Amino acid sequence: MFDRLERSWNLVKFSVSILKKDKELLVFPILSSVAAMLVLASFFPLLLADATVADPAYGQPGSSPVNYPLLFVIYLVEYFVMFFFNSALVAAALERIHGGDPTVKSGLKVAWRKVGVIFFYAMIAATVGTILQYIGERGGIFGRLFSGLSGMLWTLASFLAVPVLVSRNVGPIDALTESLSLLRRTWGENIMVNAGMGIVFTLIYVVVGMLMALLLFMAASAGGAAAAITIGSIFLVVFVLLALVHATLQGIFSAALYHYAIDGEDDAGIPADVLGSAFAQK
Repeated sequence: MFDRLERSWNLVKFSVSILKKDKELLVFPILSSVAAMLVLASFFPLLLADATVADPAYGQPGSSPVNYPLLFVIYLVEYFVMFFFNSALVAAALERIHGGDPTVKSGLKVAWRKVGVIFFYAMIAATVGTILQYIGERGGIFGRLFSGLSGMLWTLASFLAVPVLVSRNVGPIDALTESLSLLRRTWGENIMVNAGMGIVFTLIYVVVGMLMALLLFMAASAGGAAAAITIGSIFLVVFVLLALVHATLQGIFSAALYHYAIDGEDDAGIPADVLGSAFAQK
């Protein structure tokens, strides 16, 4: 258990070393977040109209079932935005791993060349998401359990799909198939290494949240409303920055993991004792 946590921390440190060399990689999650919010805002009028239309079968506005075609479209656009910028991030990270000097432009250029494949991959993900949402909504507690478990399995199976799409001239189905194959062949029971980064950031979020609560309590006790607002604003920025760093490190990690799985050698400064342990077979 402790060995796995140590390996997870080593993987985080390796990803951080890449990020230190190319801080511009943070731009990709920023662009993705802004684009996703703009997309969601553009759908807000439709969502509002759908929520206020009374369904005769349900009687009251807002009580009608989920509009699944609309949900699919929202999923499709949101997934496309997310996959596009994640592809750009992974492409830039792979460029650095292979000894290059990536830029935001070079990453976006690769993603743009793959825009058609990314769109079809987003269609598959949107279909899966809509189906799981339907099962979760209509299947009661067992449906929600099945939907949640299936969502986790889908996330694991597709973890390396984006690096495959970026690196090879394949379609989304082949990318998913290869992602699953790499997962089965290389990770085995050491899949906890991937979860380790989530554990590390969860601990960071908790510590930062506790510090924020303490400072807000002190400010409120002193009757400083302005100080409380300032503290809250500062910590909001801190949480946003942490989320951006987390997303960037996840993209870098997936690129490094894919590179090692395919090449199986340390030809770009990837520490074999770190990444190699992630592929230990039991």
